[in-house]
Amino acid sequence: MSSALYTVHAFEDLAIGQSESLMRTVMERDVSLFADLSGDANPIHLCDRYAANTKFGQRIAHGMLTASLVSALLGTRLPGPGAVYLSQTLTFLAPVKIGDVVMVRVEVMELVAERRRARLFCECLVDGKAVLEGEAWVALPPSRAGHRAAE
Repeated sequence: MSSALYTVHAFEDLAIGQSESLMRTVMERDVSLFADLSGDANPIHLCDRYAANTKFGQRIAHGMLTASLVSALLGTRLPGPGAVYLSQTLTFLAPVKIGDVVMVRVEVMELVAERRRARLFCECLVDGKAVLEGEAWVALPPSRAGHRAAE
């Protein structure tokens, strides 16, 4: 079931190889808000002068800000609302800079029917280059008759 806000998939709707994606431009405001929310005020994220003297040469987004985009995709599109995050592995491969457009993609790799669980490959790309990869396990609730997405 779909709406403009999210897609709801029952476990029975999932198939190996099924995938979904979203795109997000990382803005300066996102980095500032994430720093406030997380308490991670590392100057590599917040201070142009400090960041200019790092190997990146400029400010970069928090790695967990990028990873949170995977959470957004899992919670809104595949599998969608009702899915419960059980675990996540992450490998950070390259920095995400302010202004980068991040393409987030997840793909169903394994389904465990007796436990209503799914293993998904997760990746974030900038200009076609992987900046983050990992795997997530999610649990899905039983289907409910009449379950509806928000309008």
